[in-house]
Amino acid sequence: MHILIVDDESLARSRLRTLLGDCQASERHTVSEAAHASEALTLLTAPSGRTVDAVLLDIHMPGQDGLALAHVLRDLPQPPAVVFVTAHADHAVSAFELDAVDYLTKPVRLERLQQALAKVHRVVRPTGATTAALPDGEVLLIQDRGRTERIPLAEVLYLKAEQKYVTVRTVLRSYVMDGSLSELEARHPTWFLRVHRNALVARRAVRALEKHYDAEEGEGWAVRLQGLTELLAVSRRQVAAVREEIARG
Repeated sequence: MHILIVDDESLARSRLRTLLGDCQASERHTVSEAAHASEALTLLTAPSGRTVDAVLLDIHMPGQDGLALAHVLRDLPQPPAVVFVTAHADHAVSAFELDAVDYLTKPVRLERLQQALAKVHRVVRPTGATTAALPDGEVLLIQDRGRTERIPLAEVLYLKAEQKYVTVRTVLRSYVMDGSLSELEARHPTWFLRVHRNALVARRAVRALEKHYDAEEGEGWAVRLQGLTELLAVSRRQVAAVREEIARG
């Protein structure tokens, strides 16, 4: 796997390179470095360069910062997985809104870096292509005003029971379908994870578990999904299952 470290501090880049070397017991990484956003873009867009699979990206840098660079990376033909590495924990929400795979705070611990790399492996292959672990050809059939629409299961981020129907949420929009949440869970147990009595989430979309205040339930937990700004409440009995899913990477 080809990893690009982007940080304006040479000592920080050196420490990450050392930690990556300690992670190589099971796989060898090719590591490149960039001291600022423009240098990183030069490496990422070089026509003869090797595809970068993941970027370990600092946020606070002179000139274009890491968040701005991440916006640009999303539009590349083969966007790399992004793991933010920063001394500031106050940009986590912005980072996950940019579909970051993980968010590490300095000083980075080896265990957390290994967890982040495991998550990278879930979303990319060493060639930079999306993994083939998505359900092949499986769809949900949505009946809408006399029209039947096929929604690929791989596009579904969550399913939420709303009285007598189920809301089906993708990155682009929401749909409504008849059916039982329990039936959908039983039909696709490896794809969906129950986080609440009224909600299932796509396992591959789970990005973070956060403290959350709900007007009805009070202090509790919520899950953040890749591609969405909204949070989904996690019941107390399901917190351990969500933590396990995140740790599994």
